[in-house]
Amino acid sequence: MRKITLLIILLSFAGWGQITDADSLINSPWKTSGKFNFIFNQSSFTNWTAGGESNLSGTALVNYDINYSKGLWHWDTKLLAAYGLIKIQDDTFEKKTDDRIEIYSIVGKKGEGNWYISSFFNFKTQLTIGYKYSKNSEGETIRTEFTDFLSPAILSSGPGFQWKKNANFNFNLAPATSRVTLVSKRFTATRENYFGVKQGETSRYELGFTGSGYLKFEAAENITVEQILHLFSNYLDNFQNVDVDYSLNIGLKINKYLDTSIMGQLIYDDNAFAGLQIREIFGLGVNFLF
Repeated sequence: MRKITLLIILLSFAGWGQITDADSLINSPWKTSGKFNFIFNQSSFTNWTAGGESNLSGTALVNYDINYSKGLWHWDTKLLAAYGLIKIQDDTFEKKTDDRIEIYSIVGKKGEGNWYISSFFNFKTQLTIGYKYSKNSEGETIRTEFTDFLSPAILSSGPGFQWKKNANFNFNLAPATSRVTLVSKRFTATRENYFGVKQGETSRYELGFTGSGYLKFEAAENITVEQILHLFSNYLDNFQNVDVDYSLNIGLKINKYLDTSIMGQLIYDDNAFAGLQIREIFGLGVNFLF
């Protein structure tokens, strides 16, 4: 029931966006736009000699932009929210394919050319409990809670310089970024290191350098490519270890309401996992633009 409620919450963002646009003034410096996308995948096998497991999966995504521009100032905010589940026929538990909330906001005052003096804020967390799966002595699948809403939650902010050609092509450099990682004490009580937070503690402070970039373009007719990159290096601990979060979203438009979506994400963060984290989703999507 809780997971169904979360999907309804994501849908409500779409309705909010439509009301905002309807009530906005034509000459207002505020502009809003967004996209709700639901991706569905299903496979079924009956007496299939080559093998295969029936499965059902779905992912709901919201990508919403709020932009302000007047005089020398601009303020851009992007909201990303996603939640996905997959259920394989013979598995004991359904498993998540996506779970994230991210808000990225940047304000800038125009300087020379395409450069702006800027300040940014970034917030990341997830919606529900995340599990690690294993087998018990009897070969049964068991799961252990590993993450949850606001555990971890990562807040980053800092002054810097932004180069902005337009809303679809820009990057920001913030050499004095403060980053705080918040976690629940129930996860650090028995772990020496949990997302960089020491045992028994609930937070970690970092000071470092952040680089962020955004690029969106039409690769061909009805094919849109969106790329988002975040880099962070901590001055206070292992400066050479650069955290990377790169997302690639490709939409192949079929008609007004349907498209094929390809989404990939690559993360490197040695505080979370000593290696690359890679996620890919491909499926038919139902779209609502607002």
